[in-house]
Amino acid sequence: MKRVTYIISNIDKATSFEWIVAHINKEKINLSFILINGEKSFLKNYLQQSGISVYDIACKKNQKIPFAIFKCFWILKKIKPDVVHCHLFLANIIGLTGAKLKGIKSRIYTRHHSDYHHTYFPKSVKWDKYCNFMATKIISISDVVSNILMQKENVIPNKIAKIPHGFDVCKFIGTDDNQIQILKEKYNPQSKIPVIGVISRFTHWKGVQYIIPAYKKLLEKYPDALILLFNAKGDYVKEIDVLLNELPEKSFQKISFENDIVNLYKIFDVFVHTPMSKNAEAFGQTYIECMLSGTPLIATKSGIGNEIMLNRFNCLEVQHQSEEAIYEALIMLLENEALKRELIKNAKHSVEEKFSLNKMIDNLEQLYLQ
Repeated sequence: MKRVTYIISNIDKATSFEWIVAHINKEKINLSFILINGEKSFLKNYLQQSGISVYDIACKKNQKIPFAIFKCFWILKKIKPDVVHCHLFLANIIGLTGAKLKGIKSRIYTRHHSDYHHTYFPKSVKWDKYCNFMATKIISISDVVSNILMQKENVIPNKIAKIPHGFDVCKFIGTDDNQIQILKEKYNPQSKIPVIGVISRFTHWKGVQYIIPAYKKLLEKYPDALILLFNAKGDYVKEIDVLLNELPEKSFQKISFENDIVNLYKIFDVFVHTPMSKNAEAFGQTYIECMLSGTPLIATKSGIGNEIMLNRFNCLEVQHQSEEAIYEALIMLLENEALKRELIKNAKHSVEEKFSLNKMIDNLEQLYLQ
């Protein structure tokens, strides 16, 4: 049996890790977790309730990183994993370094960002390259990530394993009418229509600043519309709030967090996701979640969207950074029921097998057992 330790930083709740814990082959893989800044998280509670060993490391400031590496080293020395698998930037630096010092031969990290540092924080690229050097294997979640690793950071191809995110398809395709009604009453008590859904952090590259002006124009034709903005927090809040303040008071809601992501898509009439470039997203789970959920998608191509989006077949593709294109797509979708049904049907078929949870877990197990 292989002992695999996940090292994860700054995560409160992440359904994907819960799915891995629930479905991984426990006869072959023994999981443990080190959570960095996750002491009071949903994830820690879930792991403890599942009987998984969990260890904590606090590292709120960069100057604490050396201490965190030292603590990680001692935890790894205690639990003696065969494989370390790191997720997210801080965990990559701390976990890969601690594992290298301990002499762990299989050091994996999943690259969850694409060209973010290259575009916004070029001084941090050296740390991406450091993690690339320290890892024995890098999991790429999309072609975008693979290309950035190889073309911009000179990673050799055989160091990269492409394993896209997997999803519990049955949960997204299934319908929980009770829970859907609860969400409708919670977020749309006045039964406004149409409901435009957005699940995106308020950060510049996500492109929410193009959705809101398009929605403002839509209100002229659909004055009873409602836009629900989930995950509404980030470093671009002030700029987004300026745009929202131009909207009628009851025409929008900002929600920082909703736990029931599986049923949430089903309260939207249309879902919109518009990252600013093809490389902005490393993956973009909302593309897959939306397509599985039976909600029509309007989106720019980015991350995994580059690989799965087919305009007017499984989505409506819009030009990057264009509020006018978003508006026109909203009108087209809201006024063409036949097109809407066709997109929904084709979207499910496009993604349900390719991004199944079982496929992802099989690929992870093969990697761990090498």
